[in-house]
Amino acid sequence: MFFKKTGYPEEGELVFCTVTNVQYNSVFVKIEEYGRQGLIHISEISPGRIRNIRDFVKEGKMIVCKIIKIDRSRGNIDLSLRRVTAIQKRKKTDERKQEQKAEKIVESLANQVKKPVEQVYKDLATIILPKYEMLQYCFEDVVENHISLLKLGVPKDYAGILEELVKEKIKPKKVIVSGTINLISYAENGVEVVKNALLNACKVHENVKISYLGAGSHSIEVEAKEYKEAEKILKEALDAIELALSNDKTSEFKFTRKEKD
Repeated sequence: MFFKKTGYPEEGELVFCTVTNVQYNSVFVKIEEYGRQGLIHISEISPGRIRNIRDFVKEGKMIVCKIIKIDRSRGNIDLSLRRVTAIQKRKKTDERKQEQKAEKIVESLANQVKKPVEQVYKDLATIILPKYEMLQYCFEDVVENHISLLKLGVPKDYAGILEELVKEKIKPKKVIVSGTINLISYAENGVEVVKNALLNACKVHENVKISYLGAGSHSIEVEAKEYKEAEKILKEALDAIELALSNDKTSEFKFTRKEKD
């Protein structure tokens, strides 16, 4: 990756590290984002007793660590592997993948303007990184909020082509909340009651999708840019169902949320 940070990391920051040397009670790593060396004591490798440190780390392996202590006067950086949760590791790994994707877009730009990719990346980084933590966040802003790269300061011979590449390669973010609706009406026109209740839910928003599963069960799915917005739409859809059933005392209605993976 071209992306690098300057200076020292902050305590508590998550960083990608490459294991460079494994010893009996410690592990030496290269902190990729900063190009600095760090150390993980055996007590910070994994909870519990460790019989063989090489069961957890090996030279050349890429790992996600947390910065726990920095001594700038000596240049020492202590890290922890065991304090990184599975969720944090997944998020950090996804962040790296997205930045690699952003750099691939820069490579495509370099090919089109017929300049070395290192030069094009440096030109863009000089303008974008003081304003955004990573290139990917700038590119997401182009897609989500339609910002102008030209107004941001990106050179004219880059801006137009880059915006087209970004919009082609990066799709708007979306979140999905979903669950199962169990809905039965024992009224004479029960089928019609259920149908109307579900139609009312779909009318709440175009991003409400309901599908029949069988035996009185239906799946409901709501897509939006943010969870808060998706939850609001879902609640309105469920409220619309309850309202449609308010005059039917024979109906049974239950919603079961699908848990996030």
